[in-house]
Amino acid sequence: MATDILSRNHVRVFGQGRRSIVLAHGFGCDQNMWRFIVPAFEQDYRLILFDYVGSGQSDPQAYDPQRYSQLQGYAEDILEICAALSLEKAIFVGHSVSSMIGLLAAIAAPDRFERLVMIGPSPCYINDQDYVGGFEQEDIDQLLDIMEKNYLGWAQFLAPVVMQNSDRPELSQELEASFCSTDPTMAMQFAKTTFYGDNRDDLAQMTVPSLILQCAEDAIAPAAVGHYLHQHLPHSTLALMTATGHCPQLSHPEETIRLIKTYLEAATLN
Repeated sequence: MATDILSRNHVRVFGQGRRSIVLAHGFGCDQNMWRFIVPAFEQDYRLILFDYVGSGQSDPQAYDPQRYSQLQGYAEDILEICAALSLEKAIFVGHSVSSMIGLLAAIAAPDRFERLVMIGPSPCYINDQDYVGGFEQEDIDQLLDIMEKNYLGWAQFLAPVVMQNSDRPELSQELEASFCSTDPTMAMQFAKTTFYGDNRDDLAQMTVPSLILQCAEDAIAPAAVGHYLHQHLPHSTLALMTATGHCPQLSHPEETIRLIKTYLEAATLN
């Protein structure tokens, strides 16, 4: 059973150290997005990388439309990976939507996690009265309509918006290629699950301490979202980054590494 789970999610384990870090990629990406981060931690931590079902080199035969119609299905996969590897008190580092997936996993099984690190998180992408999520309902509807009608064109349009850092076009090109390598049907459902999701009511249930890494000029998760999370998420720490865009692990790995290490070192001392 454990072997099946690890194969399903193309789980790779390496590094050394008694503490474990689970690195969870965002929508339209895969574990390769962590390649600039891994070398900074592999000497002191056991690192677990994986691909969500429907992404990267995961098993496409394991895809279940009903299970993955909500983020809870992905959170269950996280917990199954933790069980397969007998992880306790792991550090979960989630990018974008993985932050909320990690949150749901930590609420369900808090003993599995010591800390959560959320990179560019958002509990809800759609504006709602006084809440600023960054998008109007019509924006998301239109984005998903384009995605359904012209997936390649959608990827070409969205990648530079997500990545920003226009002085380094190769980053946007990499993200676009990652989008395009994902099965369109599975990507469409993951996009709906992500952008129509609302986890604001789940925040108060969180007991595991967390670090929120809020990027500057993030078109996907604006600064107001980071402040909202910090205000409503118990035991949270907010770090405002100078990094621009939504993927600092690629565009600004040095700052990302420094802030994560500083947080984990402080947590060890406490």
